[in-house]
Amino acid sequence: MTPEQITLFALLFFVFVFLIWGRWRYDLVAFGALLVGVLTGIVPTAEAFSGFGHPAVVIIALVLIVSRGLSNSGAIELLARVVVSGSRTLAAHVSIMSSLAAVLSAMMNNVAALALLMPVDIQAANKAGRSPALSLMPLSFASILGGMITLIGTPPNIVIAEFRNSALGAPYKMFDFAPVGLTCAVVGVAYVAFIGWRLLPAERREADSGKDLFELADYIAELKVPEGATVIGSYVRDLDSQAEKSDVEIIGLVRRGKRMPGLARRVEIIAGDLLVVEGDPESIEDAVGGLGLEYVGTGEGVLHKDDLVLSEVIVPESSDLAGRSAMSFRLLYRYRVALVGISRQGRRFREHVRKVETRAGDVLLLLGAEDRLGDVVNRLGLLPLVDRGQRVIQRNKAWWAVSIFAAAILAASIGIVYLPIALGCVAGAYVMLNIVPVREMYDSVEWPVIVLLAGMIPIGTAMQSTGSTTLIAEGIVNVSAGFSPVVVLTLLIIVTMTLSDVMNNTATAVIAAPIAMEIAGILNVNPDPFLMGVAVAASSAFLTPIGHKNNTLVMGPGGYRFGDYWRMGLPLEIIIIAVAVPTILVVWPL
Repeated sequence: MTPEQITLFALLFFVFVFLIWGRWRYDLVAFGALLVGVLTGIVPTAEAFSGFGHPAVVIIALVLIVSRGLSNSGAIELLARVVVSGSRTLAAHVSIMSSLAAVLSAMMNNVAALALLMPVDIQAANKAGRSPALSLMPLSFASILGGMITLIGTPPNIVIAEFRNSALGAPYKMFDFAPVGLTCAVVGVAYVAFIGWRLLPAERREADSGKDLFELADYIAELKVPEGATVIGSYVRDLDSQAEKSDVEIIGLVRRGKRMPGLARRVEIIAGDLLVVEGDPESIEDAVGGLGLEYVGTGEGVLHKDDLVLSEVIVPESSDLAGRSAMSFRLLYRYRVALVGISRQGRRFREHVRKVETRAGDVLLLLGAEDRLGDVVNRLGLLPLVDRGQRVIQRNKAWWAVSIFAAAILAASIGIVYLPIALGCVAGAYVMLNIVPVREMYDSVEWPVIVLLAGMIPIGTAMQSTGSTTLIAEGIVNVSAGFSPVVVLTLLIIVTMTLSDVMNNTATAVIAAPIAMEIAGILNVNPDPFLMGVAVAASSAFLTPIGHKNNTLVMGPGGYRFGDYWRMGLPLEIIIIAVAVPTILVVWPL
């Protein structure tokens, strides 16, 4: 190997390690690797930031904006509520929800599709009196499967299409993925609907996780301010430092039987006031002594519908709160909303909860005024588990949103307009019609994915220019020496699937696509079957909760453990291989 190849393989090794470790965000890992590549000379300085202008990056950003528009229009919400009912059998419910998820994911970002359907699915589980664990993992897997059907359904398809364009001079079109993707999706959805959910552990299937994730009765107390108390004359906000020492939060003030607006942060305390305090029993006891207060009662008359409400939300990777604690983010001070509980992989945090660093997939229990909760959920990019009408839905524009999108896809499919231009026109129309307000346009884009892809594209190019892809391709071919190209294709799919299960699927596609092209060149066969194999495999992340964001999002609400995913996911990946390989060979002959 040349010095450049040794350096590049060492860099890729550390990229794999850090992406699998997950200690740092994947966009920071990719951008750091790009800088190292430039400093070591592997990536030419002139090509350092070429990824940010790559068509694949632009298409992904536009798809995210369009997905926000379809969500805001209410078109998907109306469709979901028409077809979903809590009175159906579990198999029928999972079949309908999974099919709907697959169809929606084919036309929009699959994370957005899951975020829209998850609250509906949880509500249906509550009405039917069953655990949402039975349907949330099938819903996640189905949304991933649906993304395989079209070009815009999932980022790996976009990456593969644009790689083909740079390598062969023509990209894959909108529905070139459909024959293979649709076949995999149909078989996969049938599996998760009728067999997959039965493979979950009995304790997960029987758990009553449809109820609130937390019980608050023992954690809310009304504390009276007696005559002569040192806190008299202070504002509620002035007690933050003492409350922090006691590990409690002051979430309200009641005066003469009437709750003060919001969390009463700017109200001056007088004798006879009742401070509403949240914390574990020991912390509340400490606050009573530290602030010189008296007990009145616990859990009675505190959480009224008209003043404070609870909201369970999920933290996605793109949320401003991911990787931050409520204390460091100053959640109470900035938004007047209290964090009172965290659930992570079935483990519940109640002590020192405001100091716990939140992670993607965590379920948070927020407490505050209803209008405040709606604001904080939208501002921080959190996903509510129960739809309380906090999103602004413009149902009168649903048909406009669908019609404009359909017209653009049709124009791009028949070659009238280049796909990025068509999607750009849709995004522009949504902004002009205020379906996606200007303030939401940039918020709609998941910038970590954009930075990840833009950072990995030059490294993928360097793999080709240094001959590293040829070395890897020759190694795979040598391992399968004496076997037909079909065996090599199957081996490539298995290797790519394995990578996608432990690292980001977009990064997997960037690395595997040039290897697939090199293998086809060595075998002197059509490269399309190998590129299609990579596209399917990169999207088949079913063994772990970290392989795909959708798997991460359902982990908390479903009460799943890390090891639950392979039970349903391993048979599905075997089925995908068994279905995809012959379908690819029929549609894209060697």
